[in-house]
Amino acid sequence: MAPPPLLTLDDIKLTFGGDPLLDDASLSLGPGERIALVGRNGSGKSTLLKIAARQIEPQDGRVFVQPSATTRYLAQAPDFDGIATVDAYVKAGLGPADESYRADYLLEQLGLDPAADPATLSGGEARRAALARALAPEPDILLLDEPTNHLDLATIEWLEEDLARSKSAIVLISHDRRFLERVSRATVWLDRGVTRRLDKGFADFEEWRDTVLEEEEREQHKLGRQIVREEHWLRYGVTARRRRNMRRLGELQAMRNRHRTHRGPEGVAKLVASDASDSGKLVVEAKAISKAWGGNKVVSGFSIRIARGDRVGLVGPNGSGKTTLLKMLTGQLEPDEGSVRLGVNLEMATLDQTRASLDPDETLAHYLTDGRGDTLLVNGEQRHVVSWMKDFLFKPEQARTPVRELSGGEKARLILARVLARPANLLVLDEPTNDLDMETLDLLQELVAGFPGTVILVSHDRDFLDRTVTSTIAPADDGRWIEYAGGYADMLAQRGSGFGSASRTKPADRPRSDKPAASAPGRAQASPRKLSYKQKFALETLPGRIADTEKTIAELEAVMADPDLYARDPSRFASAAGKLDRLRSDLAAMEEEWLELEMLREEVEG
Repeated sequence: MAPPPLLTLDDIKLTFGGDPLLDDASLSLGPGERIALVGRNGSGKSTLLKIAARQIEPQDGRVFVQPSATTRYLAQAPDFDGIATVDAYVKAGLGPADESYRADYLLEQLGLDPAADPATLSGGEARRAALARALAPEPDILLLDEPTNHLDLATIEWLEEDLARSKSAIVLISHDRRFLERVSRATVWLDRGVTRRLDKGFADFEEWRDTVLEEEEREQHKLGRQIVREEHWLRYGVTARRRRNMRRLGELQAMRNRHRTHRGPEGVAKLVASDASDSGKLVVEAKAISKAWGGNKVVSGFSIRIARGDRVGLVGPNGSGKTTLLKMLTGQLEPDEGSVRLGVNLEMATLDQTRASLDPDETLAHYLTDGRGDTLLVNGEQRHVVSWMKDFLFKPEQARTPVRELSGGEKARLILARVLARPANLLVLDEPTNDLDMETLDLLQELVAGFPGTVILVSHDRDFLDRTVTSTIAPADDGRWIEYAGGYADMLAQRGSGFGSASRTKPADRPRSDKPAASAPGRAQASPRKLSYKQKFALETLPGRIADTEKTIAELEAVMADPDLYARDPSRFASAAGKLDRLRSDLAAMEEEWLELEMLREEVEG
């Protein structure tokens, strides 16, 4: 017989105005269970977790917690008011029977100074302090809201291992797919105010969710057809007894009401980057660049060539110098030694992880248009600001809303809306995945993977890196940085260790002499056991891209075949000739890439 649940939420209802935020939401947590609570930004996940933590009272429903169970809640924004030191903040979470050694251990493992003033902590340090406070008592119930936000990869991997050893029953909210897959054993989906439970971990969630939505769509279609049949019977059918007619009329009204009030799935953002003219073939060339801060060398003798079409990821622990290296590569910071050369015709769009461009008192419309009326230019087309906002899931009435009233996810989408409206052939993304829900993350992945220009990004999201980048730059020791072919998983395979062992670099850690990732993705591992996600994606999409390129080449060749074109329009002739040369070069590269991937696939399957 299963033990009774430690925590039960039944028929929870909560409305802040408009549609209900929570409507018949339920959650049951047994001893040792690990539940991933998932849903869109704004669906009410954090609110439901606060109700479970007894920080918010629902308008209706029942909340039950076993009287003897201890509960700890990790909020997205820790409160340090009245706390003098980090040590005091963490130990304030201990119960009367708890020993302080666990708090001391966590402070050491998370790299926190016990004597530090909490008010001086960075975002990542504040998150680690809040984690230490929640984990120290080893509670019966652990409620974690975005525990990986602002954490570096080494800390995220440590947290995965610590939670795997924990005996606590866990409910966690996260947008980090890899983290959810490794920690969760069950999944609760909060969608349109209602919860559905899958007794499997997050790895099986997305396929199950798609099946549920498809079945719901079929049911709504069947209901619509049934309403049509009933309306036809009422108008033209043989007259039956009045009582029966009244019953069927009542049933029809109920069906109409159910069909009319049905809330379909939430909309999906439309992420499209504004096109700019092609950059030169060489985008960035760095030669032996170095940088030191206060005598500490964070970059030492690093060289790289980034070509048009490359997608380069930077990873490493917080404080290792990722942002410093990114700024040097993009010309925003001068190196102490060495040189950086930027290519020609570069149009750069930058997403800053600090969200520094956001003025809390500015309205959404003013921020997107820079105060220049109600329209903005996207891909050479005038778009009304409300229309552009809708593409990023904002409602028309939010156009005059101050930025300070937005959630973290909404702020992230707003910055993306501004960045993607600017014409660019070089995207520079510093932690672009922070606060984005999974559906928007999927679209951002597709945009980055299919972006025709060049992308340089910093991220701690391992799944995002594996799906998007063609090479990964990671720190070794003494300020050395090494470029590896492929994504994060490929980097680990070549490196032979995670960041906890970064100082003990393996012999395989050597700079690459060229760019095999873009033209030969199969070379990341000598004897791969399976194709990576991006290799499979390339195999599926390359034939279509090759066909489209061949079609465009044929059209340009037809234009160039006009013997009078040069005399009539020299600029058009020059433009067509230049574009034709680039497309032929791109076609040759795509055909070579497809051939090598096909050979790799045969090797793997054989």
